[in-house]
Amino acid sequence: MRVSKVTAALSVILLTAGLVGCSVDHSKPDASKPTIRIAYQTFPSGDLIVKNKRWLEDALPDYNIKWTKFDSGADVNTAFVANEVDFGALGSSPVARGLSAPLNIPYSVAFILDVAGDNEALVSRNGTGIESVADLKGKRVATPFASTAHYSLLAALDQAGLSAADVQLIDLQPQAILAAWERGDIAAAYTWLPTLDQLSQTGKTLVTSRQLAERGKPTLDLAAVSDTFAKDNPKVVDIWRQQQARALTVIAQDPDSAAEAVAAEVGLSTDDVAQQLKKAVFLTPAEVASVQWLGSEGKPGNLAANLENASQFLADQKQIPAPAPLSVFQNAIYTQGLPDVLNR
Repeated sequence: MRVSKVTAALSVILLTAGLVGCSVDHSKPDASKPTIRIAYQTFPSGDLIVKNKRWLEDALPDYNIKWTKFDSGADVNTAFVANEVDFGALGSSPVARGLSAPLNIPYSVAFILDVAGDNEALVSRNGTGIESVADLKGKRVATPFASTAHYSLLAALDQAGLSAADVQLIDLQPQAILAAWERGDIAAAYTWLPTLDQLSQTGKTLVTSRQLAERGKPTLDLAAVSDTFAKDNPKVVDIWRQQQARALTVIAQDPDSAAEAVAAEVGLSTDDVAQQLKKAVFLTPAEVASVQWLGSEGKPGNLAANLENASQFLADQKQIPAPAPLSVFQNAIYTQGLPDVLNR
């Protein structure tokens, strides 16, 4: 991609940031306090527990906490490019894209929200006659572009001997996917909870992200922090990570309380959310700071290799111009204070 095209693309991002795929909390902040801006999504995770229980507000009383809802990781990337958020929840594929050229977003992975399991999947609509991934050839398939679901869809097609050109790929956000599904405009979709559960009521699951992970294509939900913010506010990052670790402990030890908090944020019943939480893989705080994932201070973990693989795959699929080297992802894992911060 030529420089002129990159510049044009980033200009569009900057002009549209904050206007697409997000809803903003319009409550009036205390003008005497600095504001921490957090981009969140409504997939079931500990991030929603932290939000619902107002742990950050309690732990950081000298700051305003501004939560803004986004529909996908691509939209969160847009907000980071526009310097509109300090922390953000997004999938591993958007992170790999964001850290690769041409975006080269200056942020770092500071936490792992979950490892995708059965909470993301490819489903075909009843009545389409689609019984396998191979049957998708020539069909209209929707997914949010530049998301973990998009990455997983491409991986599923590849493993079935198909390419993106063999299907009619449609870029839709989860709620738009549901509307298109109900109208009969699409034959299949790869998306995540809670929309996935709604599609599954009238559809057939073809493959889940858990199955793709077992075949060597794992995806994760991550939380990133702006490099500038982390450099200027390391203690805030520590406290934020401690609250995220606290949420993982609640999910493991008090699932009823976790389901109640998440249900209040996504507008579903506690029972439904309890079942949804069981479909993802939630690590313990110790596992998050293990060699397999984030690693320890000065020693980034194997998550970097996972992101490098995602970047390579995206390049192979012509989603980005070229893969970024492993060093880019190693440098983009925020290991400061690990594992001590998560074990407090």
